[in-house]
Amino acid sequence: MKQVALPLGLALIPLAWGVSRFGMTGHMTAHMLSVAVAAPLVAVGLRGSMLDPAARWPQRVTPMAMMLLELATVWGWHLPALRRASATFTSVALVEQACFLVAGWLLWSAALGNVHRASGIGALLLTSMHMTLLGVLVGLSPRPLYPMAQPHAAPFGLDPVIDQQLGGAVMLAIGAISYLAGGLALLSGLLTTDGEDAT
Repeated sequence: MKQVALPLGLALIPLAWGVSRFGMTGHMTAHMLSVAVAAPLVAVGLRGSMLDPAARWPQRVTPMAMMLLELATVWGWHLPALRRASATFTSVALVEQACFLVAGWLLWSAALGNVHRASGIGALLLTSMHMTLLGVLVGLSPRPLYPMAQPHAAPFGLDPVIDQQLGGAVMLAIGAISYLAGGLALLSGLLTTDGEDAT
């Protein structure tokens, strides 16, 4: 798994960039591919290596600190001014995607590390909650949240509100589920290990 995870995660980065220009649906898909799919794969691929930030700096790269960094990254880039700048300037869009990837990688690296296993579970579950909240806010809004920040038309001729609702659904389907599944997998591993230690 580890040998496949890193190249697969790296391969998803240009794919995320490619879909980012297809309206709000593509924008949200790109974010989720970076932060919730590519980032955990890269973290698994680099786990325990010299490039694993949680292994190198375990006192700084902790799950809860990285969860807050990831939360600030996700919500910050969805502020109207930053969303508009990202949609207008390619250089800003590249920085945005890099921020999502790095924040996700740091969080997953910290959560998968062996030093803070229980807090890693909590960090992933809390991330699942805030991803769910943002996805619901975007998906249930009755009007476009970023009318001036969508230079690219909605894909397939979709109405902008429907495009935005699909973007929110993508966030729920990929983001919230990825972190929830990761948290539950870590919890299962922790319970299994504790059970083996007790016998």
